[in-house]
Amino acid sequence: MHLFRRGTSSLFNSSNASLASSKSDATTDAVGDKALAKDGFQTISSSDKLFSNVDPALDGDDCLHDCATCTVKYPAKFDVDHEDELYGQVKGWSTHILVATGKSDWVRDVADETGSVMEAIEKGGLEPSNGRLKLSASNMPVPDEYHMADAGKQPTDVLLLPSFTVVEHVTPQLAPDLIENFVNKSLTTTTPLGSSADKENTSPTSPTETQDLPHPTSTSITSLKSHPSPHAAVILLCSQRTRDARCGQSAPLLRREFERHLRPLGLYRDMDDTRPGGVGIYFISHVGGHKYSANVIVYRRRDFDWYKRGGEEEDEGASQGIWLARVRPEECENIIRYTVLQGKLLKPEKQLRAGFDRERGLTSW
Repeated sequence: MHLFRRGTSSLFNSSNASLASSKSDATTDAVGDKALAKDGFQTISSSDKLFSNVDPALDGDDCLHDCATCTVKYPAKFDVDHEDELYGQVKGWSTHILVATGKSDWVRDVADETGSVMEAIEKGGLEPSNGRLKLSASNMPVPDEYHMADAGKQPTDVLLLPSFTVVEHVTPQLAPDLIENFVNKSLTTTTPLGSSADKENTSPTSPTETQDLPHPTSTSITSLKSHPSPHAAVILLCSQRTRDARCGQSAPLLRREFERHLRPLGLYRDMDDTRPGGVGIYFISHVGGHKYSANVIVYRRRDFDWYKRGGEEEDEGASQGIWLARVRPEECENIIRYTVLQGKLLKPEKQLRAGFDRERGLTSW
């Protein structure tokens, strides 16, 4: 374990150095691309320039080869589209909300889940003031109180990304509070890394004072409470069989492979494992593009050991969000090794759909 931690630290240091050295190059390459007005983020039009790519000279020849020991395979008729251009076809988002449901499949449109937080947000017309919302149902476990409440009033937990904030016991009736007092005041995909959320936002504690974000606690304005997610990264897998059978087939197989490669590293975290660090794997509802299955979205912190500093530094959330498609089980090993741990891409031209890099100030939209 100690050897792994030293090795991991080395990987992160070299990765961060690579990111830093490539920042000016990426910015130069982005000249002529459309720059976002907010925070000066730039839109990168080329799939191989948004993130660093693996380099055999630095990463070894293993980065060029899929897993040779993987035995998990997709069904013989698991056909996906390999002709379409993936990159640059996804609308940007500011905040991604994962609503815990304890299920891995849902009605076709999750906003039609009667009495759900998803329904309250989407059909209630709740729109954040700080950018577009991506809303997903997830298989995160629901709190015990969920099973004791009347239908339509069940409290559940919500994970906000990229801030890695868990808001507890959200009910459909409290959905407006969730948006106003947490989402609106949270950092977003275009909040520069190392800064708090918009300082012009007032704290829910006081109408005139501000507080550090992105983890506001219970206030006099809302009864909702929050805490930081313990994960260093999360891997999100579309599992919604009701939208496409391939999603229902691929998600469990990919989870099995990701888990197999995370366990020897001491990084796998199951649903009830709240140890700090590690990687959580969640099933989520349809994200679009099922013909490109399997869709895999990775949110990762730039420092997997951030929690060791004992709260001395503000939680900066995810530094990167990386949306991949056409992922196969034999690619999981290197996705863990290079993408999840180091933020590098293996097959950007074939697999990258969208993403953001808050450290370098870049997005795909």
